[in-house]
Amino acid sequence: FSVDNLKMPMYTLGMNMEYQLRKAVKASGVEQNKVAKMAGLAPSQMSYFMNGHRSLSLASASKLATALGFELVQKKKPRKVR
Repeated sequence: FSVDNLKMPMYTLGMNMEYQLRKAVKASGVEQNKVAKMAGLAPSQMSYFMNGHRSLSLASASKLATALGFELVQKKKPRKVR
């Protein structure tokens, strides 16, 4: 599994981030329970997240991203000068 092949930015927050994390889990080819264990998440939490029934906290999303070889980064939008 190579994260380079996914070609998706992991810097966005919200539903797009969740979509990207789900996509990364599926693309990893690793069983969901194993990914959950790697990330320190409960298998049930991972299942609810993957099936779209629940969201992850930012801390859990960060753990999951790290387990998959990503880093979550928040980018600030530039302020408009008046």
